[in-house]
Amino acid sequence: MSYDMGFVPPALFGPGRLVEVPSRAKTLGARTALIIADPFLADAGLLDPLTAGLKAEGLDVDLFTEFSGEPKTTHVTAAARRADSVDLVIGIGGGSALDIAKSAASIAAPDADALDYAVGGKPLAARRPRLAIMIPTTAGTGSESSATNILSDPDGNKRWIWGHVTKPDLIVLDPELTVSLPPALTAWTGMDALVHAFEASTNRRTNPGGQLHGHHALQLVARALPQAVATPTDIEARGALMLGSFHAGIAIDNCNCAIAHNISHAMASFGPVHHGLATALAFEATLPWLVTQDTAELRAAATALDCSLTNLPQRITALMDACNIVRALPETCQIPGSQALAAAMTREPNLGILEVTVGAPDAQAMARAVFELLGETA
Repeated sequence: MSYDMGFVPPALFGPGRLVEVPSRAKTLGARTALIIADPFLADAGLLDPLTAGLKAEGLDVDLFTEFSGEPKTTHVTAAARRADSVDLVIGIGGGSALDIAKSAASIAAPDADALDYAVGGKPLAARRPRLAIMIPTTAGTGSESSATNILSDPDGNKRWIWGHVTKPDLIVLDPELTVSLPPALTAWTGMDALVHAFEASTNRRTNPGGQLHGHHALQLVARALPQAVATPTDIEARGALMLGSFHAGIAIDNCNCAIAHNISHAMASFGPVHHGLATALAFEATLPWLVTQDTAELRAAATALDCSLTNLPQRITALMDACNIVRALPETCQIPGSQALAAAMTREPNLGILEVTVGAPDAQAMARAVFELLGETA
């Protein structure tokens, strides 16, 4: 087997490492910085120490928080145009903030338009025009270590800005930043990281390097997630989740995802739904079908989760139960029926990377399984 592994940016890990960002920014040579952050972080004053530290190091600081929900091309376009006037972009927040920040740093220009770059429409520059530091405040997407940046076009379709040039110059993994994450969001984002690791370790693009990171992530997340949900202030559990998300991000960066993410993206085309929740539901619903494929990769992933392949569905259901995940979609996401979901699945570009082929009958069966899990009429 021959494969190439993408590089992993330098990363700082440990409680309290956020305080090092200003000095690291100065070391990188930055004089001006744009902080792209989740709006609630700014509203709650949680960015004030970072901003003050950067100014104390002599940097001029600007702030961009004009976005909400999943990243949109309009968000990235606005951020990229603001980033043209600085030499460092700092992303801090969940996956949306990081995806916007990484994309903005990579296409920064006064006339930037994210739509030009979506799904490889326009190639990224060989060298990122702005320095970048990424600071996740959730443990799920692994965006900080991934070259993939998700955004929605004006029609609500999922698109990507992809390229290793979008990876940052520095990653800061401070588990203290995740303590305030509510239990439900902790569970949803944690399951997203677990599914990243599982799918990257089992699909047809998997490789030993990706599996090394993926299996480690599976072990970290499965053991720490129930504890982090039950005791949000447990820094050890929070740190394990953050490392698990980081390693899962490396895994998907090199091997991609599979069917659960296909279904999750299809669900989101019908209305706003948290990506982690949708992915967890899709994963649980499709596991009975998936375990019948019985590949060596699937067996190895199950072993990493301390179970047999046959018992994998029960293992995941028990994990989701332990994390109090409710099997329901929000009212904002209304799917008219399983046939509509199956049709949306076939339009998603990542349907074909499972180790086995997923045809239209399989997609329809899995869509029905999702509706059965939700307790709704298919």
